[in-house]
Amino acid sequence: MTTHGGFEPVFCTIVPPHVLDKLAQHEDPALSGPARETLERDAYERTHRRLTTVIGAPTLAAPTVSDKPQRTIYDAKHKQDLPGKKVRAEGSDPGKDATVNRAFAGLGATFELYLNAFNRHSIDGQGLPLNASVHYDVKYDNAFWNGEQMVFGDGDGELFLDFTIPVDVIGHELTHGVTQYTANLTYFGQSGALNESISDVFGSLIKQYTLGQTAADADWLIGAGLLAPRVSGVALRSMKAPGTAYDDDALGKDPQPATMDDFVNTGSDNGGVHINSGIPNHAFYLLADALGGHAWEKAGQIWYDVLTGGELKKDALFTDFATLTVAAARTRFGDGGEELQAVEKAWEQVGVPTTS
Repeated sequence: MTTHGGFEPVFCTIVPPHVLDKLAQHEDPALSGPARETLERDAYERTHRRLTTVIGAPTLAAPTVSDKPQRTIYDAKHKQDLPGKKVRAEGSDPGKDATVNRAFAGLGATFELYLNAFNRHSIDGQGLPLNASVHYDVKYDNAFWNGEQMVFGDGDGELFLDFTIPVDVIGHELTHGVTQYTANLTYFGQSGALNESISDVFGSLIKQYTLGQTAADADWLIGAGLLAPRVSGVALRSMKAPGTAYDDDALGKDPQPATMDDFVNTGSDNGGVHINSGIPNHAFYLLADALGGHAWEKAGQIWYDVLTGGELKKDALFTDFATLTVAAARTRFGDGGEELQAVEKAWEQVGVPTTS
């Protein structure tokens, strides 16, 4: 494991700030109220995350490395105190609360993909227990990884539904933990967009692995099923066609670019980490589509090799990451294989050079 001098104080949410910012200005208080409260809560949690990094997280007992996950689900009971009341632990049967059951299953699905596809034991590689709190706050429009555990809101019911519904949202957020324990990418600018993209990539792979899908079968959507019926959109993001996930009066239009020609220079959203992530997202989709089969077997393995290989700088640019994927494809699959050519072509199609 490489930590590059200490963990970055990252607080990661699945719904981007720019979406909540727009909602917070809506004239309908049923839409603007929950968005404003979510933004305020996110700001508090982001500050708490920084303080935890400075002061140090609570010391946990050394986990036992096992091929089985250690999951615990807590019910926050619509309050803000974490973790809440323990409602399900490893080995217990499903209860009547569907949200608890989905969170439990999602943690397990994430554990299984990393173990079975990459021989990684939990998100830290050392069997870290997976904890999650559900029913967080009232009408909270987000889900997040706070450096220690997962937290899920129930959504406002107007625009967002229960955040445990899409398994890729769970996988996305937990993958921020994997990044935290490996490359520890700085959460700003292109390195921050890579951080977000890696979570989208593996979140999508977790969904595909759970459903037994090939690259051709997958929808390549992040957060499908999360948007309420009134929303004109299908998901939060599309890896296959960035910029097309939603176009809604309240949410606005999906701003993600698919290529460097449309790269967005902005000071908001930590330099556009949720926006420009569409570019490496699209590169991964193009690679997986070209190679076919199960995307975690080749395309996912190349991305995982780069993430965990120790050469990815914490402030890496897109071209740095792309160059390392070419090297990883060459090392794993050789010079003459389709994998290397497909990696080079995918990055070429999105306008990212593969030589730093």
